[in-house]
Amino acid sequence: MPCEFIMWFCAAWCMALIMDPRKRGKWGEEIALEYLKNKGYSVVATGFRSRFGEIDIIAKSKEYLVFAEVKTRKNASFAYAREYVGKDKQRKLISTANYWLLKRPTKLQPRFDVIEIYAKHGEQTGSPEIIHIENAFET
Repeated sequence: MPCEFIMWFCAAWCMALIMDPRKRGKWGEEIALEYLKNKGYSVVATGFRSRFGEIDIIAKSKEYLVFAEVKTRKNASFAYAREYVGKDKQRKLISTANYWLLKRPTKLQPRFDVIEIYAKHGEQTGSPEIIHIENAFET
């Protein structure tokens, strides 16, 4: 009996490590960073925090300063990842971006993107699906 409990506990603990949302989110952000770099964006900052909120990735292209929210999910069977960027989250992103721009003025046009990462097998997914929604919402 004690041996069965130890095996169950170890299996549950290992699954918790594999499925840790923060770890999965960080992994998704790394995938999104590589994706943006491959598309010609220059990464300006990651994980920028202020009292208003956090922006996962700030990157620039020739025309835009992009404030990107990354959402990592196993699949879209319940809802698309972009649907988790509701009005409240959008307000936080806009406020945080305004704070960033106040401290670092730019001539680039600000834009808010959502990058969805779908990874059926988590970090073991060989080629996660990436959906980049440019100008996902407006201020």
